[in-house]
Amino acid sequence: MSTHQVLDHVDQYLQLGRDYECSDVHLPTAFPPAWRRFGTLAPIWNDHPPLMPEDTERLARSFLGGTEWERLQQNGDIDFAYSAANGRYRASVVKQRLGYDMAFRIINTQIRSLEDIGLPLEHILPLTRYQNGLVLVTGSVGSGKSTTLAALVDFINKDREDHILTLEDPIEYVFESKGCHVNQREVHTHTESFAKALRGALREDPDVIMVGEMRDLETIQLALTAAETGHLVLGTLHTGNAPRTLDRVLDVFPTDQRDQIRVMVSESLRGILSQQLVPRADGSGRVLALELLVNTAAVAHCIREGKTFMLPGVMQTGKNVGMITMDESLRRLYVEGTISRDEVLFRADDKVQMMDFLHS
Repeated sequence: MSTHQVLDHVDQYLQLGRDYECSDVHLPTAFPPAWRRFGTLAPIWNDHPPLMPEDTERLARSFLGGTEWERLQQNGDIDFAYSAANGRYRASVVKQRLGYDMAFRIINTQIRSLEDIGLPLEHILPLTRYQNGLVLVTGSVGSGKSTTLAALVDFINKDREDHILTLEDPIEYVFESKGCHVNQREVHTHTESFAKALRGALREDPDVIMVGEMRDLETIQLALTAAETGHLVLGTLHTGNAPRTLDRVLDVFPTDQRDQIRVMVSESLRGILSQQLVPRADGSGRVLALELLVNTAAVAHCIREGKTFMLPGVMQTGKNVGMITMDESLRRLYVEGTISRDEVLFRADDKVQMMDFLHS
């Protein structure tokens, strides 16, 4: 096939993305077809001309159903789970000045286990065995949060005999009920919003609730209430580390409610997993850097008193329960020779301290 030929259907590009272990495939107007491999975005073919507006419109129509096409015309963008013969994708199509842009996140339908991901089981498993409380998985876009959440839900599904309810936008991994009865609801398809679904969830007698995204005040408030009233809530936030996650949760509340919310969070929080996927020094893919905060008496005290800036110090002394800061995790990977010096410095929270460490 000549690399200049525009393919007939998006599925052909998606298959290429799967074959070459990419995380995303991009089909934008005025740019050649591109993919993200091991964190880096690059054209699929170096000599492919930019896609024309008529190309991207034809490709968009090749996989959008009638209702999706109408929604795209009305709203200017759509975001949904796309099932093709070769797998599932998180698809996003937007109308922009020059034409249509499509981006696809490739969902590996094979749910990876906690061991496969490389999570410290002895410290993570206790978090999944609580009857109530809040466990947060945080990190930037593309840091593997969905993969970790799916592994946690899958473990609970085998380990417990309970009712699990997932609220997602869109549904990514599909869970078969094992020890647990699992219900999955998709925002915009089965319900209007996370907040509305969460309010409904409390009437459905779930034991474990997985909230795909805790974006706004109402969702965070409902998740905290659910965690307090006897549900184990697993949620995600786009924050980089544990102190920033707690600040983000507290900052959405009006000032006059903050003292009360701090007490609530200090009592209901079980743990925070913050993660990044860091390119390996040898270019063979990416490795997980993981920060783990476990709610101990000292951590709860910091949260109650509003002193989240003291948490890194507390985490240094909590190694016996598995606590580790992001910077420690990065240092460990660097010392093992897994990641480069540049990556360690670029991703460090405390760059001054990291410089001292690298020069010592």
